[in-house]
Amino acid sequence: MAEPPAAKRVASERTQHGDTVVDEYAWLAEKDNPDTIAYLTAENAWTERATAGEASLRDEIFTEIKSRVQETDLSVPARRHGWWYYTRTVEGQQYPIRCRVAAGDDPTPPVIQPGVPVPGEQVLLDENELADGHDFFALGTFTVTADGRYLAYADDYAGDERFTLRVKDLPSGELLDDEVPNTSYGAAWSADSTHLFYLTVDDAWRPDKVWRHRIGTKAAEDVVVYQEPDERFWVGVGLTRSERYLLIESHSKVTSEVRYLAADDPTGTPTLVRARKQDVEYEVDHQIIHNGQDRFLVLHNDSEVGGGENFALAAAPVDAPGDWTPIIEHAADTRLLDFDVFADHLVVHRRHNVLTGLRVYPLGADGALGTPHDIAFTEPIYTVEPDANLEYDTGTFRLTYASLVTPRSVYDYDLAQRHLVLRKRQPVLGGYDPDQYEQFREWATAPDGTKVPISVVARKDLVRDGSAPCLLYGYGSYEISIDPGFQIDRLSLLDRGFVYAIAHIRGGGELGRRWYEDGKMLHKKNTFADFVACARRMVEAGWTSTPRLAALGGSAGGLLMGAVVNEAPDAFGAIYAAVPFVDALNSILDPSLPLTVIEWDEWGDPLHDAEVYRYMKSYSPYENVAADASNYPPIYVETSLNDTRVLYHEPAKWVSRLRANGASNVLLWTEMEAGHGGRSGRYQAWHDRARCYAWIIDTVAR
Repeated sequence: MAEPPAAKRVASERTQHGDTVVDEYAWLAEKDNPDTIAYLTAENAWTERATAGEASLRDEIFTEIKSRVQETDLSVPARRHGWWYYTRTVEGQQYPIRCRVAAGDDPTPPVIQPGVPVPGEQVLLDENELADGHDFFALGTFTVTADGRYLAYADDYAGDERFTLRVKDLPSGELLDDEVPNTSYGAAWSADSTHLFYLTVDDAWRPDKVWRHRIGTKAAEDVVVYQEPDERFWVGVGLTRSERYLLIESHSKVTSEVRYLAADDPTGTPTLVRARKQDVEYEVDHQIIHNGQDRFLVLHNDSEVGGGENFALAAAPVDAPGDWTPIIEHAADTRLLDFDVFADHLVVHRRHNVLTGLRVYPLGADGALGTPHDIAFTEPIYTVEPDANLEYDTGTFRLTYASLVTPRSVYDYDLAQRHLVLRKRQPVLGGYDPDQYEQFREWATAPDGTKVPISVVARKDLVRDGSAPCLLYGYGSYEISIDPGFQIDRLSLLDRGFVYAIAHIRGGGELGRRWYEDGKMLHKKNTFADFVACARRMVEAGWTSTPRLAALGGSAGGLLMGAVVNEAPDAFGAIYAAVPFVDALNSILDPSLPLTVIEWDEWGDPLHDAEVYRYMKSYSPYENVAADASNYPPIYVETSLNDTRVLYHEPAKWVSRLRANGASNVLLWTEMEAGHGGRSGRYQAWHDRARCYAWIIDTVAR
């Protein structure tokens, strides 16, 4: 094959709001069309040929990643109802092994050495055995009953995120006949272990029903407990930490509603906490007060009852759950992200000025909050968040901490003594020395004057003269914050002289809810402008030069890649787009596609709103490839045939148009047996990352 594949052109018209557009590559959405598979296969062959010279570098990077990982390892055990639960990994095996051992009276987690047999260990689920003989495997649900007898788990062998739910009797190790196909993520048990609540999806892949299954009966006898009729909303199910109540949650991107059911009354009727109100979000947990009463705690943004865009915390009686009394006020400069309630303490996960934090409130006998204190850390840039806290009555709080130079660290925080105990730090083999690296905070200035933070890490011996290659990562959607954490694979870049940077652009949540609001709907272009400003700032500050600057983003971050290369092709030396949402307008116009209607609260509804249509058309990457794209930098695109979130045809169409419009160095790779997250298994993930890094190194650093 001397030339890259050229997809055939078949004219297809789209008319909306009086605007007619011809889409020559719409036929690629026909997954069962042999021409589609032939085209994707030809693209893979072309990419293999074009990157054949990177094979040794890919192998080298994979070997580096593998050599730095302690392959036989285990998590810090977490206590629940007389058991310590943990996962193990074994060298040479792709997937974790989920285990438990009986717990005594000592609340301190047992110190288990990797690779050393554990007396009394019970293997609950060996994912390697489940995955054996399959090209893909993913676990969607894993939940054990309070009495420790049953395990419910769900498996997916295609990557389409439709799972088969199964129940295992743990004392005997036998699978029960109970089996439910086509379920979604998540499940919850009744208090007496007789009933299991689970979710299913509609034709648009939206979790819309909560079902109740009685152990020992057929799935055909299961009962729908709740069905969500509004196509903008999806449902979830879970237990409060106290395990007194089962919660059924309905969420859209901007609105939520919760129902509760006593966990010891599984056949009862769920009770509404508070009726949904447009643009009001709330989440609920349960607190048992020492005076014998109990109440719900509610994190919400309803300004009519003391909330605000950065959320506040309220309390409500269980028998009047809609009567919210403020207990932690809204603050304009601090986003309340989540909260964990325990018998004697409340821990609030917060975000202030980019950084996350944890604030601890002691609880009085009447439930009143005492004087709070923050759990302190010394690095200037870091990420801290709650970890597995499975018990309600506990004196410790488990958290994870990391920075761009400090590997992931699991701590137990003594709530009474205010003391951190390090339980485990992610091992990095091969002599990793964090003192050889340094992290920085840069600030870019967007065209509208907004200051945009950038987290940067590099070796201390790097010279800032513009000669270093740089990888700039971005996402910028759904209020998802890309916090500064540690990645072992990133060392393969840093030790080759790369600078690694994260652009904390609008559309994410790094500077509070307003940061998100200013990067969505009719403000979405701020996201792209911010990223271009960050790229230019990295050059201006001497970290890199434009030809040596690569950009990376996936999913909604892939839309970002497509938009910025259209807007400012001169700002980048290379673009790597993973499962990119690049045909955004066509997808959001089609309510029959998976998750489209849900997405209207994030991007707008171009089907019914002409202004949204015009705005999305002005930035959707596929719609805006330059007529002459010959000045575009090299672009590598990866997708998955079975992806249900960003359908494979979006990147395939984009690549076809890029080539047709003169972009001369564009590659497309399609995983033919994978979903949105790519191939399954840790070794496959390392190979995928090695492929990504090898192309970036070969493109901007040689």
